[in-house]
Amino acid sequence: MVKILANDGIHPDGLTLLEEAGYEVDLEKVAQEDLMKVLPAYDVIIVRSATKVRKDLIDACPNLKIIARGGVGLDNIDYEYAQSKGILVINTPAASSSSVAELAFAHIFSLARFLNRSNRELATGNFKKLKDEFSEGVQLRGKTLGIIGFGRIGQEVARIGLALGMNVKPVDLIVEEADINIQLFNMDTVKLSVHMPTFSMEEVLTTSDYLTLHVPASNGALIGREEMNRMKKGAFIINTSRGGIVDEEALLEALDSGRIGGVGIDVFENEPTPRPELLSHPRISVTPHIGASTVEAQSYIGLELADRILAFFGDDK
Repeated sequence: MVKILANDGIHPDGLTLLEEAGYEVDLEKVAQEDLMKVLPAYDVIIVRSATKVRKDLIDACPNLKIIARGGVGLDNIDYEYAQSKGILVINTPAASSSSVAELAFAHIFSLARFLNRSNRELATGNFKKLKDEFSEGVQLRGKTLGIIGFGRIGQEVARIGLALGMNVKPVDLIVEEADINIQLFNMDTVKLSVHMPTFSMEEVLTTSDYLTLHVPASNGALIGREEMNRMKKGAFIINTSRGGIVDEEALLEALDSGRIGGVGIDVFENEPTPRPELLSHPRISVTPHIGASTVEAQSYIGLELADRILAFFGDDK
């Protein structure tokens, strides 16, 4: 019988598929320090970002056949080492694209119309004073949206931006162009296809009103003090990608100086204990790393993981 440890959980839709196939799925969370003793009894481990699967753990589990990551990034898994040991590593990059893109725009709308501050200040503040202050919001139509990282999520962000009438400028080290299809819900005959070339990093940095990041983890900050100084004065940064992609110290300095107009953050360097200055800053809109955490995305992730695990083992129970 195939034994699966869903250490960071799996959506009931995916769980049902696996159990109907006769697989044993354990949902009880095992602490990181106890995995070395528990995981050798399993064929598969399912994780999200909380559980780390490093070389020492892989070496302790000779029966491990699949490491399944519910989500996009693989920075919590020693991916290349697992492959060298013949272990299949899978993730679900497409399942949560819409959810992450929509959250990026939730932050953009929040910053454009002061929703983050309104929700904090209106209950205790002066209504007329806040009305006057928050009446200086902007509309998104006609604004330039820079997208760093033009994979599945970046392309979904582009799709929304185009539909809003924004001037969309993506940049990517690998993807040079993409066709963006905009199809209205439940109207099969209305479809728009836009061929999107990518731009240089310099152009994206210097012309964007809103800059949103959709890249994997990297060594060091992708957007630091130098990059912020090259951006348009008063531009906005949105990070629903990875903590550490944006230099948080430089970001706070740029916000306080007015170089950066506002920031939307879903991911932090020190999760789950972000810097208090980020959480309380009036020009920062924050969420607790929930980019892929919608009901729909979690269902898609669970189903995709289950399908790929079933395909790997075939009829083996």
